[in-house]
Amino acid sequence: MSAAPSGVRAGLWQQRRSLRVRLTLLLATLLLLACAAVGVATTLALRTYLVHRFEQQLAAAGARYAGALERNDHDGDNAATATVGQEVGTLGARIEHGAVTSVGVISSPNHPIQVGEADRAVLARLRPMGSSGVVELPSLGEYRVLVTSDDDDGALLVIGLPAHTLEETIRHTVLAETLAFGAVLATMTVLGAFAIRRSLRPLERVASTALRISELPLGSGEVQLADRVPPADEHTEVGQVSVAINHMLERVEGALHERQRSEDRLRQFVADASHELRTPLSVVRSHSELLQRISPDLPEEVRQSLRRIDAEAGRMSSLVNDLLLLARLDSGQPLEHEPVDLTLLAVDAVTDARVAGPDHRWQLDLPEEAVTVVGDQHRLHQVIANLLSNARIHTPAGTTVTVRIDMPSEAEVLLAVHDTGPGIPAELLPTVADRFVRGDGARTRRIASSGLGLSIVAGVVSASGGRLDIASRPGSTTVSVRLPASARPAVRQPAT
Repeated sequence: MSAAPSGVRAGLWQQRRSLRVRLTLLLATLLLLACAAVGVATTLALRTYLVHRFEQQLAAAGARYAGALERNDHDGDNAATATVGQEVGTLGARIEHGAVTSVGVISSPNHPIQVGEADRAVLARLRPMGSSGVVELPSLGEYRVLVTSDDDDGALLVIGLPAHTLEETIRHTVLAETLAFGAVLATMTVLGAFAIRRSLRPLERVASTALRISELPLGSGEVQLADRVPPADEHTEVGQVSVAINHMLERVEGALHERQRSEDRLRQFVADASHELRTPLSVVRSHSELLQRISPDLPEEVRQSLRRIDAEAGRMSSLVNDLLLLARLDSGQPLEHEPVDLTLLAVDAVTDARVAGPDHRWQLDLPEEAVTVVGDQHRLHQVIANLLSNARIHTPAGTTVTVRIDMPSEAEVLLAVHDTGPGIPAELLPTVADRFVRGDGARTRRIASSGLGLSIVAGVVSASGGRLDIASRPGSTTVSVRLPASARPAVRQPAT
C-alpha cells in the first residue's frame, strides 16, 4: 500500500513544480517579447532618424562642396582643402557625360585619403536619385551618397558620408538596449518567480491536504477525516477551491460514517444470526443421530434421508461458524498473540490432509529447526487447513501439493502452499479471496464449497499482522502467507 501514495506524492510534486515553471516561463517569454518589440521599434525609429539626419548633412555639405568643385574643377585635393569645417571623410565628386571630372575626400593632414580608379568607375555609374543611397567603393568602403543634377550645365554632383558612422551608432544602441533589457528580464523573472511561488502556496496546501487524505485507509473501518484545507481568501480562485474541497471532505466524511454504521449493523446481524442458528442446527443433528440409533428397522430410504439431513446440517453448522468468525474479525475482535510452532501446525495439517485426500500427493518442505510465529494457534491451524482443503477440493486426483515454510528475514516467516493443479482463472484471481467466490468448473470438483475458505484465511492473516499473496497459472498455483516471526522463539527441535 505504500507504493501508491509515494507515486501519487511524486506525481503531485511534479505537477506543482511544472505549474510554477510554466508560469515563470510564460512570464519570461512575455517580457522577452515585449523587450524585443521595444528594441525593434526603437532601432527602426533610430535608423529612420539617423538616415534623415544624414540626408540633411549631405544636402548641406553638397551645397558647399559643389561650389568648391566648380572652382577647382580638376583638382580634388584643392577642393578638399577649400571646404574647411566639413566632416572628415566627406566625399565630393563631379560627373560630366559619364566621366568623373573631379573628386575628393576630406581627410586629416596626418592621414590623407586617396580616391582610386576603381572608386571613380563606381562613381561614374551613379545616376540622380530622389533620396540618399548606399554604394560600395572598393578602397573607401560603404558610403551613403546623394546624387543631384546641376541645372546650369547638366553635370552630376555627388556628395557622400561614410555609412559606418550610422551603423556604429545603431550597433551601440542595440548593444545598450540588449544589456538593459537583459538585466530587466532577469530581474523581473526572479521577482515574478517569487511572486508566483507565493501565490501558489495556498494551492500547495490544498494538494498537501488531498495527499494526506489519499493515504488514509478509506476502504474499511472507522474513518476520521480530520484534515481540512487552511482557509484562504474566498474572493480568489484558490480560496474558492479550498472552500469547495472542505465542503466535499465534510460530505465524504459523513458518507463514510454512514457506511461504517451500515457495515456495523450488518456485521452485528450476521454475528447474531450465526450465533442463534448454532443451537437449532445442533438440535437437528442430535435428533437425526438419535433417530438413526433408536430405530434400527427404519427403511433404507428413511435412513438415507436422515444421513443427508445430518450431513447438510453439519455443512450448515460449518458455514454458520465461518460466518461468525468473519463477523468477529470484521468487528476488530483481537486474536490471541502468542508464540506458535508453525512447523508443528503444518505437520498436523498435512497429516489430516493425507487422510482426507489419499488420491493427492502431499509433500512437506520444512527447515531443519522449528519456526515460531506470533498469533492464534487455533486460527493459524485453520488457515493451513483451509489452504490444504482448497488445494484438495479444487484440483484433480494425482495433484502434488507442497507445504513450504521459510524465513526470508529474521522478522518474517513465509508459509507457502503450492499445487500443480489447473490453476485459478485469470479473471477470478483478483477476487478469489472475496466472500462466497467459487472457482469455475476447471478447478472445482464434486465437493461443494461455501466460498469462505480463502476469506477466512485473508481475515485471520490480516488480524495476525501478516499478508496474503496468490499467484497462479496453469500447472502452478502458490498461496503465500507472510507472518511476523516470534520475538520469543519456541524450543528448537528437528522438524518431522
